[in-house]
Amino acid sequence: MKRIFVFALLCGMTAVGLAQDKALPLDERGKLIYYEVVEKKEVDLATLKERARLFFDKAKELTVEVQEVDSLWYAKGKLLINKTAFVLSRPSGEVLYRLYVDFKPGKYRFWLTDFSFIPYQRDRYGNFVPSTTIGIPLERKQGKLNAGEWESYVKATAREAKLFAERFKQSMSEQPINPPTAKAVPAVATKNQKW
Repeated sequence: MKRIFVFALLCGMTAVGLAQDKALPLDERGKLIYYEVVEKKEVDLATLKERARLFFDKAKELTVEVQEVDSLWYAKGKLLINKTAFVLSRPSGEVLYRLYVDFKPGKYRFWLTDFSFIPYQRDRYGNFVPSTTIGIPLERKQGKLNAGEWESYVKATAREAKLFAERFKQSMSEQPINPPTAKAVPAVATKNQKW
């Protein structure tokens, strides 16, 4: 019985060790990047842009500042990084990023880059607020004292970027819901009616 318990425990620890988050790769500029190309051969260019516009309108974490340059769209956004201890979770900071979406007929590509971390602190009312307005690039190497915590921020950013990408791809594959047009109600004439 003890051997089965120890074997199950070791298998569980191995599975947890293998399921670690992947780190984000570096691009040619030395910045962390999440990059993906999605092919939608059955969808035309105008429909892809309409679906992206609906996503940008509904996304709360993206700022309204969306710039369209030819087929490349640009937006800014932020991801919240939570610190979990046992069952309690609190925000430890936010990661600002830039989102680029490029459209071609039958496919699109998007990437998140220029990640910068802004730590949170408690204010006098107990709320978590940004401690500074200037973000620290996630590519920056930290000293030995903060290296472990910084690595957890990078892994959490990779996890949150993947979740954002899944939501974006899901939104880009859904058909836009057009509201049904309301039928015209005939006007009631009150002048010619007798009591």
